[in-house]
Amino acid sequence: MQGITKKYGNVSAVDDVSFEVKDGEFLVLLGPSGSGKTTTLRCIAGLEMVDSGKIIIDGSDVTDLPPGKRDVAMVFQNYALYPYMTVFENLAFPLRVRKFSKQEINSRVQEVAEFLKIAHLLERKPKQLSGGEQQRVALGRAIIRKPKVFLMDEPLSNLDAKLRIYMRAELKKLQRELKTKMVYVTHDQAEAMTMADRIAVFNSGRIQQLDTPLDLYTKPENLFVAGFIGAPAMNLIPVSIAQKGDSVFAETSAFTYRLPNALAEKLKQSGLLNKGSAILGVRPEDIIVVQSGSPNSFELQIFMVEPLGSETIIDISIDDLLIKLKQDKAMHASPGEKITISFRDENVHVFDPSTGKNVS
Repeated sequence: MQGITKKYGNVSAVDDVSFEVKDGEFLVLLGPSGSGKTTTLRCIAGLEMVDSGKIIIDGSDVTDLPPGKRDVAMVFQNYALYPYMTVFENLAFPLRVRKFSKQEINSRVQEVAEFLKIAHLLERKPKQLSGGEQQRVALGRAIIRKPKVFLMDEPLSNLDAKLRIYMRAELKKLQRELKTKMVYVTHDQAEAMTMADRIAVFNSGRIQQLDTPLDLYTKPENLFVAGFIGAPAMNLIPVSIAQKGDSVFAETSAFTYRLPNALAEKLKQSGLLNKGSAILGVRPEDIIVVQSGSPNSFELQIFMVEPLGSETIIDISIDDLLIKLKQDKAMHASPGEKITISFRDENVHVFDPSTGKNVS
């Protein structure tokens, strides 16, 4: 995609979006509702015509072509199976429309049904299938055409939690075996992080960052990505920035934190130090409980404890802000108690509050 823009009236649903999907890549479009990810997918499919920009598939400009001429296959959230047709007929339908021979249709249906382990369901109708089985049929109807690109719009959202987790692995395995391009839309970051080769994070019709799941998590480019990726999300703490002697400190009414030298130097180079304020970003797992009196530590009061079995989330109140720290095991703590904490220096981020950019 090259500079795609799609407007509805005066509202830009997609605003100058560009990206390339590599051969065999699983690309996920991730973002909150209304961020432009589904509209982007529909533009690729030809279900929405763009106002400007180009859509190139395997070197061919398909921007003005109808959906049927783009050689893409789309799987929808509701699967869009024909209820009066059997599984066999649903799978065969795309081939019949394209005038394939009866022998070729039978051969491809059997091949796809065995690949997806639904061969025993071929004579059933959609209402006789479970949610997972319906999803496999919808996938099969897309696969059977052997398209250049697979487009998927929240295909797992109607499944229960257990089946959804199982189908994530199945879809990723399927994509690797087919060795094809896949563009997948979701608002579920766990889905995106576990399945994607790369993720495009959308907000307000624009891509905020396009990167690998690990780099999105460890190197967010701006405040939106930092606050959107992660569960619990990164703690974003407004601080005052001041230099005292050779050191630079981030301060709130509740604590004073000496920034690592390398990070302090980046603040000086960016000019943020002169502004006097910043947003300190720390992931919950990068806040550690230490002994009282430890270097660069501070004592704070526990607001709430959330025991989750294998881990415990502790909420601490700073001014009107709740920050969360994650312990990887059960921790005996109660609201009102005080604990001493520090930050893992190497994982601390600093953001410019005026631009939202990560300067660390």
